[in-house]
Amino acid sequence: MKVKSILISQPAPAENSPYFEIAKKFDIKIDFQPFIHIEGVDSKELRTQKIDLSKFTGVILTSKNAVDNYFRLAKEMRFEVPDSMRYICQSEAIANYLQRHIVYRKRKISFGEKTIVDMLPLFKKYPDDKYLLPSSDILSPEIPKTLNSAKIDWTRAIMFRTVCSDLKQLSISNYEMLVFFSPQGIKSLKENFPDFKQEDTKIAVVGDATKKAAKDAGLRVDLAPTKEIPSMAMAIEKYLIKK
Repeated sequence: MKVKSILISQPAPAENSPYFEIAKKFDIKIDFQPFIHIEGVDSKELRTQKIDLSKFTGVILTSKNAVDNYFRLAKEMRFEVPDSMRYICQSEAIANYLQRHIVYRKRKISFGEKTIVDMLPLFKKYPDDKYLLPSSDILSPEIPKTLNSAKIDWTRAIMFRTVCSDLKQLSISNYEMLVFFSPQGIKSLKENFPDFKQEDTKIAVVGDATKKAAKDAGLRVDLAPTKEIPSMAMAIEKYLIKK
């Protein structure tokens, strides 16, 4: 079956996104619809985790959501984040994002290349800080494993949750291809459309965890990025060329 319409389970990207070029090149429809969204916990729930923000001298930031929710809860709890706070960020993009909340200059900010493992040399530089890890309720097992290997004093604080969006008004049958980027996206598909039957619909996924979630849900995975074709946009384009 020829693919004429694709649903990307993420918010619409910037105008220079390769997805728009693909839509134009192959004369197909590509829509964007987030299948999941973030909901922040409140200060009362954070206190039930026995988290006292004043007890930490460093913050480990692995996402922009972690940044936003850390400062949101600090404000809600009337905790004035000191200028001496150390920020260890997973990437430069996250470090730069901090400027939404603090004056970047003269602050203690360090960042890795891309992954949590890239942050290990930074922890070796600053082993004596007491770190807080703001996180979602869903945490990659690689993160605690890596932090424990660094032999630092760290505590996890669940500051936000990843929840399924309400998609009941979406006509999922209008699309020949569905694209997912996380296991939670697959969960949202099954929750919103319990009677969904894949049949000829193509399922595209990013990451091994998403692929496993799809297969566990009884779905057939038709395409995914590889080392040779690292992005989903490239994988879709190659698939369309072959078809």
